[in-house]
Amino acid sequence: MTTQLRLEKVTPANVLDACRLKVAPEQERFVSPVARSLAEAYADPGTAWPRLIFDGERLVGFVMAFFDVRFDPADPEDRPRSGLWRLAVAAGEQGRGYGRFAVGAVCEEIRRRGGSRVTVTWGEGEHGPEEFYLRLGFRKTGEMSEDEVVGERDLPRG
Repeated sequence: MTTQLRLEKVTPANVLDACRLKVAPEQERFVSPVARSLAEAYADPGTAWPRLIFDGERLVGFVMAFFDVRFDPADPEDRPRSGLWRLAVAAGEQGRGYGRFAVGAVCEEIRRRGGSRVTVTWGEGEHGPEEFYLRLGFRKTGEMSEDEVVGERDLPRG
């Protein structure tokens, strides 16, 4: 990992490169393609926050956050949540701190918007992201969102 890490908006100039980004084959069942994420972001721009992860001039990943979403709108006790919707680090680029950087950037954006907790969901199984999220301080809540585990982490005060 270099010190030139940054998040960039998806633009007409980089959208095709974004759509070509692929995770390792054994991880494909855990991460939707970037094109699907961008379609969801287009359909719900007030909720989705899609960003590309660059190391210098090299595209190394994709992250998309969500803000103020109720997982179960029919439940009056269900509070709005903000967190990670998608995270994909390109095959061959993992283990270099890009995912950790992206999670940190999402946490900063949530804190900037007044949030104090970050939520993430993940699919369980071999080659899945559970250990990654647990190492970053997320804890399982005991909830499920469809077929995914829900994890949360409190954000330290600014």
